[in-house]
Amino acid sequence: MMKKKIILLSATATLFLVACGVNNGLSSEQIGLRKASLENENKVSLVEANYTNLQPGESTRFERSYENAPPLIPHSIADMLPITKDNNTCLSCHDKSIAKDVGATPLPASHYYDFRRNKSTKDSISDARFNCTQCHVPQSNAKPLVGNSFKPEFQNEQLKKHSNLIDVINVGVK
Repeated sequence: MMKKKIILLSATATLFLVACGVNNGLSSEQIGLRKASLENENKVSLVEANYTNLQPGESTRFERSYENAPPLIPHSIADMLPITKDNNTCLSCHDKSIAKDVGATPLPASHYYDFRRNKSTKDSISDARFNCTQCHVPQSNAKPLVGNSFKPEFQNEQLKKHSNLIDVINVGVK
């Protein structure tokens, strides 16, 4: 019985090695969006994308990609970087206590909630949410690299511009 298992295992290993040798497969240049191998970085061509130079309040916002998607940044952020825990220029307009007065999108309730400790941070932004560009990216006119037929469905018109993530984050969990 043991002899049959060893012969079967040897035959399987031999077949596997032969298949690997015969397989013409895809080269690293054919895989992914880069179309160039890591060994030859000179073949890499970056996607042309122009980011806006408009200042806050001067540009048109793109609609969210789906419900509760982080909205794109519709203005230049060049003068606002780096964003640190102690220096976050975004909060000077987007903090919930200021946003309405300056016509900016206010941070949603989820940014004022500490999910690690499961409690509200009241009027202070959560320590995990200070790095805005971790989720939010500037709008650009980049052409899509691949086709996309996704059509978002929003529960209501308000959710195209505002988040209700804090209200629905645990739906279906309990």
